[in-house]
Amino acid sequence: MEVFMKREQFGSRLGFILVSAGCAIGLGNVWKFPYMAGKYGGAAFILVYLLFLVILGLPIIVCEFSVGRASQKSIATSYNALEPPHTRWHYARWAAIAGNYLLVMFYSMVGGWMLYYCFRMAKGEFASVTASEVSEKYTGMLSSVPTLMFWTVLVIVLSFGICSIGLQKGVEKIMKITMLCLLGIMVILTIRSVTLTGSSEGLRFFLVPDFERMAKNGIGNVIFGAMSQAFFTLSIGMGGMAIFGSYLDKKRSLAGESLSTGNERCDPCSCKKSSCKRTEGTRNQKRISRTFKRRDH
Repeated sequence: MEVFMKREQFGSRLGFILVSAGCAIGLGNVWKFPYMAGKYGGAAFILVYLLFLVILGLPIIVCEFSVGRASQKSIATSYNALEPPHTRWHYARWAAIAGNYLLVMFYSMVGGWMLYYCFRMAKGEFASVTASEVSEKYTGMLSSVPTLMFWTVLVIVLSFGICSIGLQKGVEKIMKITMLCLLGIMVILTIRSVTLTGSSEGLRFFLVPDFERMAKNGIGNVIFGAMSQAFFTLSIGMGGMAIFGSYLDKKRSLAGESLSTGNERCDPCSCKKSSCKRTEGTRNQKRISRTFKRRDH
């Protein structure tokens, strides 16, 4: 007789939104997005980016949530549980597994850099230093293999430790703290940025539509950049959202949670508002669940 262990679920809607949003809010949204928007036409690029979020991003993230919640399994076995007999949908899992391995390799290293920089800042190494000196410190870090290995391994150990505690007591609890800290840091950086000398020129470069700049860079490049940024913003295509969806309560509306997640990533300041709202959409949720429900023969 096959025994199934009941899958743990998120303790709160806010926890789910913060965990899924934390999967994407980082280098891509904080650093890359403003740079790309300024390069490809400011608000003109943002309009194309928002279009791809709506027509491609949201449908795909709903599908990923559906696969995860219907199967109640990780991306490694979800397709096996849902696919009709004698089909080969389970082959898609290998691409997702490979993608997640690549993400772990990359972000474990970058996470180690971040921890190391926090340690160095706490020691005061970056006080009263020039930009060239900071660059030299970064180059020195990259040339020190033992340093890189130590901080990378530390990040991996911490991550395994948090996951071993469990979903609600470990991942969800930690993310509520770290994401709210990130929100505070971003608010401080925003205030600091708009009060710098020449900030008005920077905001104009970032937000004012410039269709000439868009045409100069090539419409094809702008469309590709906006599409890739939309996928990066929602962390879709790698199975991450399917994994989070497998821990989602079936009472929740998939479309509503997708909108909340997308809104959180486009506007991190909305996390407090998200915790105060409840999404209506039970009929859509039941319809999607029936579509992906596994048949017992």
